[in-house]
Amino acid sequence: MIVCTTIDGIRSNIRWLRAERKIGELSPRIGFVPTMGFLHEGHASLIQKARAENEIVIVSIFINPKQFGPNEDINRYPRSPQEDQLLCEQLGVDALFTPSVEEMYGKSDIYTHVHVDLLGNFLCGKSRPGHFDGVCTVVSKLFHIITPDAAYFGQKDAQQLRIIEQMVHDLSMPIEIVSCPIVREADGLAKSSRNAYLSKEERALAPEIFNTMKWMKQQIILEENDVRQVRVEAIHRLEGYPGFKVDYVSIVDKKTLAPVDHIDHVSGTLLAVAVYVGNTRLIDNINIA
Repeated sequence: MIVCTTIDGIRSNIRWLRAERKIGELSPRIGFVPTMGFLHEGHASLIQKARAENEIVIVSIFINPKQFGPNEDINRYPRSPQEDQLLCEQLGVDALFTPSVEEMYGKSDIYTHVHVDLLGNFLCGKSRPGHFDGVCTVVSKLFHIITPDAAYFGQKDAQQLRIIEQMVHDLSMPIEIVSCPIVREADGLAKSSRNAYLSKEERALAPEIFNTMKWMKQQIILEENDVRQVRVEAIHRLEGYPGFKVDYVSIVDKKTLAPVDHIDHVSGTLLAVAVYVGNTRLIDNINIA
């Protein structure tokens, strides 16, 4: 596996890989998995799907400071560079891109930022202002550096996935965005790098987030209860657990991410939650329709 820390280095190696894997006149497909590291089974599932569908697989590991708010400690974000590199090698990744902040953004302030309107007004965008501008800026930059044919994202970050889909569409980027299912622990907790922050007691209670979402879906679909009332009951239920504080519980339109009062079988409806378990903010979602 090739490991590159510079933009020029990864571009040069991608050119070499394209030439080396070319079959006749057909250019090999590049599958790209952007990550912030501390890789787990969820990331592995993205890499495995990329490996199955492309001749070349590139993974990036970059903890992007532009998507952390002023009260979010980027230095606390978990890191495991040696383990990450070993996992990528085991999964058959062709090249791993691990740039520094200075390599990605230079030594001075950058003046160009990518903003997708409206879709960031709800859910995580409402409680983390500027977060998705940071996400779109770095993902756009990575897309220009890697020039992939397809990029793979997990459905756990549903709002991020939807915003990136819109960015690629609006800016006519020739990239297929591949949506991959959430990978869960045996008890239902969604795999997340932030799970490492949880204490033993918090980890034992964290699956109640998923259990509450399943209960909500049952109430909404099977019993046809009022969405607003189910939402209120879910918040009360979640905040009844020790150390739980709800950021949001929302039922939203899949396309616009705007809150809805009734499920929509045409455009689709998503149930999304963000809950602080102690000091750790966990997000999750499930499809309702």
